Amino acid sequence: MRKITAGLFISLDGVIENPQDWHFPYFNDEMGAAVDAQLGQADTVLLGRETYDGFAGAWPERETAGGADAGMAKALGDARKIVVTHQDPQFTWRNSEALHGDLIEAVTALKNEPGGDIAMSGSVSVVRQLLAAGLLDELHLFVHPIVLNTGARLFGEGETLPLGLISAQPFKTGVVHVVYGPDAETRTGGYEEAKANLPQDK
Repeated sequence: MRKITAGLFISLDGVIENPQDWHFPYFNDEMGAAVDAQLGQADTVLLGRETYDGFAGAWPERETAGGADAGMAKALGDARKIVVTHQDPQFTWRNSEALHGDLIEAVTALKNEPGGDIAMSGSVSVVRQLLAAGLLDELHLFVHPIVLNTGARLFGEGETLPLGLISAQPFKTGVVHVVYGPDAETRTGGYEEAKANLPQDK
């Protein structure tokens, strides 16, 4: 079965809105390598319509310009891009198609197709739905050392969703790249169980 990963830039207070306004000062070679590993190496990219429109408005021009980001631009252009939309748009970016039918059913079928990893970037509404359905294998959060105090957050009110830590890597900029997946362990207990882990020599 194919693995689905999602990457998001996020502030300390959980904001994921308009990362282009605040995350670039923290983008270094470590983050570039991590983003490439999560997004640039996938053969299929799953995107919400708003994120897709932003990508399609920028990456083809960057590929043509041939600058330092042309390699990533070409990788995204060559990847199969599947767009979650209720419309039937006419795509101009190559290898783009709409996801048809119910999201959960369609993504489940996509995971069972042959192929490599399926990557996501942004597309917060889709990420939330796939997490809730247990279809997201890895949630890559690039936690920035900044408090924004305004903007849409990754999670609001809703059902509890336990996750398991897969890895954590601090960058020189203070960003921490944490990767979560479904929690395989059922966790129970309260203070009576927890206090046994307190130092006993005080």
